[in-house]
Amino acid sequence: MSAQGTRAIDAARRAGVPYTVHEYAHSRGVSQREGGHGYALEAVEALGIDAARVFKTIVVSVDGRLCIAIVPADAEVDLGAVADAMGGRRAVIAAPADAERATGYVLGGISPLGTRRPLRSVLDASASRFATIHVSAGRRGLEIELAADDLVALMKASIAPVARRA
Repeated sequence: MSAQGTRAIDAARRAGVPYTVHEYAHSRGVSQREGGHGYALEAVEALGIDAARVFKTIVVSVDGRLCIAIVPADAEVDLGAVADAMGGRRAVIAAPADAERATGYVLGGISPLGTRRPLRSVLDASASRFATIHVSAGRRGLEIELAADDLVALMKASIAPVARRA
């Protein structure tokens, strides 16, 4: 594995796509369930990046199949739009234990890259507005910056409007 030790970074390196790793000090108690503002927004604040360029990875269940939706840090996932994008009828946020088991990452560090098993994925269409975007690099406090097109290619993801502003 890479110096940072994540499968996500290794996946980008093996694919030969340009990327940059950004590390920051993760603070405990940041998750929304613990009264914090969310892991992706912690990265926005710590790295001083536009929240529209930092994307969070949400594991969802579409008609019982686990999938990944990648949406901006300052938005919510539109479950109806995810179901439509995946050709399903109903989507719900996956149980945390199911998300961690399927991806091999812990909440707050779930990367769309290097998951334990391949999951169908959709990236919010807003990503195409930027030369590069940031996603989790597979550990809390670690982000990987790469071109949205490279992320889509690596994941064999689709692109669709799957985010809604809170």
